[in-house]
Amino acid sequence: MPQTDKNQPNVIVFFTDQQRWDTSGLHGNPLDLMPNFDRMAQQGTHVRRSFTCQPVCGPARSCLQTGLYATTTGCHRNGIPLSPNLKTLAHHFGDAGYNTGYIGKWHLHTGSTGAVPQENRGGYDYWLASNVLEMTSDAYQTRLFDNDGEPVDLPGYRVDALTDAVIRYVDRNKDDPFYLFTSYIEPHHQNHLDDYPPPDGYRERYTGKWIPPDLAALGGSTHQHLGGYYGMVKRLDEALGRLLDALKSLDLLDNTIILFTSDHGCHFKTRNSEYKRSCHESSIRVPTAFHGADFTGGGQVQQLVSLVDLPPTLLDAAGLEVPDEMQGRSILPLIRGETDDWQEEVFVQISEAQIGRSVRTQRWKYCVDAPKGSATGAGSDVYVEQYLYDLQADPYELRNLIGLRSHETVSEMMRERLIRRMVEAGEDAPTIEPVPQQGSGQRRVTEGEARS
Repeated sequence: MPQTDKNQPNVIVFFTDQQRWDTSGLHGNPLDLMPNFDRMAQQGTHVRRSFTCQPVCGPARSCLQTGLYATTTGCHRNGIPLSPNLKTLAHHFGDAGYNTGYIGKWHLHTGSTGAVPQENRGGYDYWLASNVLEMTSDAYQTRLFDNDGEPVDLPGYRVDALTDAVIRYVDRNKDDPFYLFTSYIEPHHQNHLDDYPPPDGYRERYTGKWIPPDLAALGGSTHQHLGGYYGMVKRLDEALGRLLDALKSLDLLDNTIILFTSDHGCHFKTRNSEYKRSCHESSIRVPTAFHGADFTGGGQVQQLVSLVDLPPTLLDAAGLEVPDEMQGRSILPLIRGETDDWQEEVFVQISEAQIGRSVRTQRWKYCVDAPKGSATGAGSDVYVEQYLYDLQADPYELRNLIGLRSHETVSEMMRERLIRRMVEAGEDAPTIEPVPQQGSGQRRVTEGEARS
């Protein structure tokens, strides 16, 4: 194994599941759910506009492990194993001499209750994980599987059980550089209950409190679930605080890069019949921040950043070469003020439940959907326009502008952007069918406004 410099930064990914961006106080949540995240983001680098490129668990995870879009990894829906032929972050860090570890939910293999075979573990050396954690555990019953495929039952609330394991790993590996991926299931719902079970007493603390405007307008399962969801978020942030304290006590905090992010958001059955798999902000926008190394004092990144940009960023921050095949870009040049050609939009693929594609700029959101029966596998040759939102005038996406004559110019430009991004991601250029034009009392959007 190559020898690393003892001063190489450690790298920890603190990965949550189904967490909305606006659970953070930095995004206007008044309930003080995430003080540790907010502090870490303010002291480090806050990626203010951060988006998943696949709003569903397995596909998003394949993107974060590889730096590739899900149509490239082949994991375009849940239940498709990550190919052993793909290089993951574990391979890249391991090749550089790092100890590598994975703790928590994997969701890149088949099956929901058994152990993941070694060849399907993405190259991680240390393993304490479950493929589908919500199927092998419950709020106060946590079962993972170790390197030998043997079940390991951990005590405590599930967030705390994983955090205990994370701190043990950090303590055992403190003398050599390590890369640790920590994958929590919270604040994802518990499937067999269709509920969001927080620690005892936490649901009552947050039920009936502040509701994000999109959920207040649209309802869904919000009133049933939001209190428990918030309670899970609160315990996750407390876990982040425990990890930061442990790193500080071990004198590792200043030399550890931490990435906090999530695989997708949660719209509480307001946009379709479940919680994600849509192009709306509530489904694709996530909280993201970096700590340590070049991220210290990095301020706020205002540009649009995709989940596929995070793997090259971690490698770049650790001083490792970013492979040419990665489809994202490191954000370090943004933090250093060294680039003025950052992409003007983020691209989103949906290939499960709905076969859709979306592109989002600072102002506009444009989404298309494949007609029933036209999709083959991950995509389609034909799509139909589904949504157009003006996020400047309508940040909660309550008025669909698609098909209005007043916004025909915007739709045309966004259609061109979307096709270009699909081709850049390795997809064939599709046919996108406009919806029939309707009248509108609004003034026509100008070419300059359409480009913003």
